Amino acid sequence: MTAIVTTDLNRLDATELAELIRTRKASSVEVVQAHLDRIKATNSKLNAIVTLADGALDAARAADDQLAAGGEVGPLHGVPFTVKDSFDTAGVLTQRGSPIFAGRVPDTDATSVARMKRAGAILLAKTNLPEFAYWIESDNLLTGRTNNPWDLDRSSGGSSGGESAAIAAGMSPLGLASDLSISLRGPAADTGVAALKPTHGRIPMTGTWPREPRRDWHAGPMARSIRDLALAYSLLAGPDGADGFAAVPGEFDAGLGASPDRPVRVGWLVDSGLGPIDPEIAATVQEAADALRGAGMRVEAVSIPALQRDNPFDIFARQHVMEMKPLMRQVTAGHEDQRFTYSKTMIGTPDTPVQDYVEAEQGIERLRDGFAEYFQRYDALLLPVTSIPAHAHGLKQFTVDGQTVDAFRLMTPTVPFNLTGLPALSMRFGTNSDGMPIGVQLAANYYAESTILYIAALLESLSPVRGQHPTL
Repeated sequence: MTAIVTTDLNRLDATELAELIRTRKASSVEVVQAHLDRIKATNSKLNAIVTLADGALDAARAADDQLAAGGEVGPLHGVPFTVKDSFDTAGVLTQRGSPIFAGRVPDTDATSVARMKRAGAILLAKTNLPEFAYWIESDNLLTGRTNNPWDLDRSSGGSSGGESAAIAAGMSPLGLASDLSISLRGPAADTGVAALKPTHGRIPMTGTWPREPRRDWHAGPMARSIRDLALAYSLLAGPDGADGFAAVPGEFDAGLGASPDRPVRVGWLVDSGLGPIDPEIAATVQEAADALRGAGMRVEAVSIPALQRDNPFDIFARQHVMEMKPLMRQVTAGHEDQRFTYSKTMIGTPDTPVQDYVEAEQGIERLRDGFAEYFQRYDALLLPVTSIPAHAHGLKQFTVDGQTVDAFRLMTPTVPFNLTGLPALSMRFGTNSDGMPIGVQLAANYYAESTILYIAALLESLSPVRGQHPTL
């Protein structure tokens, strides 16, 4: 692997870049150009960026002029950001990872994109994803496969693998992505960045594929730092009058806040119905638990009976086939030769019997009840993000502790929080023996994002891998 030379601007987080621009220690043009240069130098190896947004440098010049004129500026004034190609971007290609949507240019921005722009951020580019934003690896017939910046022979995850690779490689400081079962947190873990899947409905999905069904879908930020996640979340949360799931005011928070007045209670687990977990991932979760305990939190190993009774992945598989299969048939009708991995798999999967679908729905209710009981006693849950670190491209199965399972089951630790809608965050805290990042996941009760952001910021300050970046 050969190192890629980078500038400091390509490694600073969005919060610091915004401060440099605001204090005129760096110009928006310099920041945007640095990231464009990085894209030019690295994207041919990674294929994380699929479309550059026209006018980014012009927008940066306008941002600098506005600042020089003493105009009011937003918290992300002049800072570039990238967007997963399932989010509509006005005047910029949004092709959803499929030839069926090749050349599609929306007239309006998704709500989350518009909110980033209102905060002063500048759209830099769109990032790669699997077909229709559905799969555990970012590969499709239209824009190809994204590679992991830590090892080109490995996946950067899915479905937000282009976004995670772009941020990890220094092509973007901040991005927008979505999560159905793993798609924000898994790619973040695979590439060593941070991602937040908020409470369901917290960030409107308006203008994001698919419009329906979306009861398990979440939009959220991906970034280089926890403080960037917190900043972006504060700008993105709240109703937009179009997404019926987005009903709670943006300023509402049910968490402990940024300065808890009592010891924080954290439970941690690496089993309890999650299936086989790579031993190095399990060890990293325990190290993170030990670090939190050493920082004064009340931390103990836990089990959650509801996860042991109802396997979340099995529930998801039974539920989602019934909800997604009709859309796949409709969208791909007449385009059978343009179907790729997800649509072929979904259409070829037998329908879920109604009785099994009803049982899956009841299983989701039992999971909700189980977590409700858990969060009466604890403020947060610490657990793995994925079953294994970033895997080889095209992997169909993997073996952990002597058990061989379908590769799709690497999402078993993440899918419970999509089924229930609970907020969850992914961040790096370790490295495996192959030099690949290892992430840990933090989950909290509904609308308690401030709790996991507080814990994650503390973990970030204690992280043994803080400041490490990938080479190619």
